Amino acid sequence: MPPDRLRSIVPMFGGATNYVKTLNAILEYVDDQQPTPDELIGWHRGHFDRVSSRDSIQRRIDYLEDVDFIERDGHHWRLGPEGTTYVAEQTTETLLEIMCRRNVGLRSLLYSLVPAPMTIEEIGHQQLKTHTSLGWDPANTDMAKQRANWLRSLGLVHKDGQQYALTDEGRQFVETAVEQWAGSNPQADAPTTDTPTVTTYETTVQARAVDPEFRETVLVQYDETCPISGVDHRGLLDVAHVLPWSDYPQRRADPTNVLPLSKIHHAAFDRELFTIDRNYRLHVNPDFETDSDLLKQTIVDRAGESVPQLDGNVAPTYLRQHNDSLGWVTN
Repeated sequence: MPPDRLRSIVPMFGGATNYVKTLNAILEYVDDQQPTPDELIGWHRGHFDRVSSRDSIQRRIDYLEDVDFIERDGHHWRLGPEGTTYVAEQTTETLLEIMCRRNVGLRSLLYSLVPAPMTIEEIGHQQLKTHTSLGWDPANTDMAKQRANWLRSLGLVHKDGQQYALTDEGRQFVETAVEQWAGSNPQADAPTTDTPTVTTYETTVQARAVDPEFRETVLVQYDETCPISGVDHRGLLDVAHVLPWSDYPQRRADPTNVLPLSKIHHAAFDRELFTIDRNYRLHVNPDFETDSDLLKQTIVDRAGESVPQLDGNVAPTYLRQHNDSLGWVTN
């Protein structure tokens, strides 16, 4: 069974954008010297000015052990499984994969930064809302800063004034991660009653799996409820893309290009039986006929109604692009 993902992310010494540099130096020292605990404490004191507190140093060492970057071998430290893997490859991709796999919240933060930059307060709100088990004080921004700074140190996020934004490398990561991480385990703090991998469809027949943490990011935005049908059971919800997966790979991981739909309403949307215009009003295909009371109540009878849950969550430009190919709707 995979280890539990860590809810606390600890900063490294050396400055907000140097966490990776410090990590590399520690792992190189451990790999070369297999130091004793006291020697590793002393190494920190010798390499960083104004770092003397044993407790502060030990907190960072404990974190590296929790992530399996290092491990005890009798009275000495040596590289742990994750440290061995990272040192052997020495790539940002490898380190990012380890950090995302072993820590709660990093991937959902990257996905949430796709539409627009965020302040540190907004990052904290996103993390606490998406990952309720984190449980830190919303007024304390330290935990949000540590997450943002790890991503800055990895080169995936940059700070511009008071806002944090994805770098080009960060955008490349989320575009591949949304599919690459499809087989990963659901996050440690997700509800356990329903943990199926989310699927999104090119058509109603051919399905694609996406990252469960992307699914979680989207479901939280909508209080785990389909805005069209009102279905609120996690196992009955899909993440539907407005601009198709196959045609717009750069929009696959954009939360403003998706909405949670019940499985039947996802199929109806993909078959172009209904759509939403850029003013968030529901339109029904005039050729759509049904004897289903459910479809009449949730689609046919709602023609022209506003769907306010989408306002601010789905980009109107994506809805307009989607509807441009439909001959029966005027944007």
